[in-house]
Amino acid sequence: MEQREIIQRVVGILTESLEMRRQVRENPDGEIENSGAVGAMLEEMLPRIELPAEATPIEVAAVVGQELGPVIEQITSAFAFSFAQLAEVHDEGRTDVSTADVLRSIALHFESEEEQED
Repeated sequence: MEQREIIQRVVGILTESLEMRRQVRENPDGEIENSGAVGAMLEEMLPRIELPAEATPIEVAAVVGQELGPVIEQITSAFAFSFAQLAEVHDEGRTDVSTADVLRSIALHFESEEEQED
């Protein structure tokens, strides 16, 4: 999965969390539906790791770290990028732009980047 796709998925997850927060505020005792977007992204991105039965704990840790490290770095970078964009708007004291507006802008930017690649 390319980094722009990961960022788009992260923006979707953050947008969903905004909606969940709104639902909790409107109905604190109600049930909140979770789409499973985080789990779906992880399932799609995390590699299947095969370990020999005789692998030592140190060998297991090394293989798992080697296989998962790059994916975790990509996901973390996408969340950090989105956070930085949101924090920048906040720090500028902008009241004309909502969190949803910033997330929409990020998504549109990376969507247009995808179109330019095609």
